[in-house]
Amino acid sequence: MAAYIIRRLLLIIPTLFGILLLNFVIIQAAPGGPVEQMIAKLEGFDSAAGGATGRISGGGSEVGGSSQYRGAQGLDPDLVAEIERMYGFDKSAPERFWIMLKNYARFDFGDSFFRDAKVTELIIEKMPVSVSLGLWSTLLMYLVSIPLGISKAVRHGSAFDMWTSTAIVLGYAIPAFLFAILLVVVFAGGSYLSWFPLRGLTSANFDELSLLGQIGDYFWHLALPVTALVIGNFATLTLLTKNSFLDEINKQYVVTARAKGLSERRVLYGHVFRNAMLIIIAGFPAAFIGMFFTGSLLIEVIFSLDGLGLLSFEAAINRDYPVVFGTLFLFTLLGLLVKLIGDITYTLVDPRIDFSSRG
Repeated sequence: MAAYIIRRLLLIIPTLFGILLLNFVIIQAAPGGPVEQMIAKLEGFDSAAGGATGRISGGGSEVGGSSQYRGAQGLDPDLVAEIERMYGFDKSAPERFWIMLKNYARFDFGDSFFRDAKVTELIIEKMPVSVSLGLWSTLLMYLVSIPLGISKAVRHGSAFDMWTSTAIVLGYAIPAFLFAILLVVVFAGGSYLSWFPLRGLTSANFDELSLLGQIGDYFWHLALPVTALVIGNFATLTLLTKNSFLDEINKQYVVTARAKGLSERRVLYGHVFRNAMLIIIAGFPAAFIGMFFTGSLLIEVIFSLDGLGLLSFEAAINRDYPVVFGTLFLFTLLGLLVKLIGDITYTLVDPRIDFSSRG
């Protein structure tokens, strides 16, 4: 197992390199980079206008007053060259990529173009919101979906199965962000009740509260966004759990175990559980990373939570490349590590699985 873990850790390096290279090449062809946006501002246009001013290129402005940036025709070439130097575009694309790789090897993501702060500091600042939403939503979703899915499988075709299926279909049909708006209207001072806060992860007087008060305040602020995420995402996992258990329950080894006189509980949790849970564990990395980052973007906006999802979205809109690549690197690295943890968990659920025997 140790050899398998080492191989997987070593494979992270070329995987990260390939993902960063692919995205770097794509971004070089994307119009409206930071140089164009700054030129647009100097010419009196808003940042959105920068998207139409030209495409990114690795070189500087041409001598003789003719610039490769269509929006810079009226600007001094020396000023354009200074803007390029400020954002690092005075170097060729391969040189910029090589510098980025060397810095990322030291977990140095550089400085944000537009926020006047280091990318590492921004990520650390936004991390508590994303960790809180991703961790508690994923944990609660699994705590609800797995027991519910098992109960539905055991009581397949019963009234309980039918009523819960109706609730699951409704939960699946309503997007998380729409359910979040409903929660705000009903419970957060919209048109009815004002039981929960609408902004931030903690209250303004958080530091003045006792330890129990701080814990209560923290979960008080998380109650609605976490509920919205769970309601919007638990349906798929519940049905996956039910179908996985139904598939195992109908297999021959279960019939044999029952014929030997084993109790239904022993059959279900001693034999069926570890086999049925493999497919559930396989989907955990994607569920966690999706909930941790991209899945919480609209929730962060609705509940005024400033997390990594919102940071990445704003960076992509503003062409803040250090933030874009820094968060991409972090998301990918965490995703690969969580996938490895998922594989290790396989062996805990079913010791018969031996990854070390693979070539």
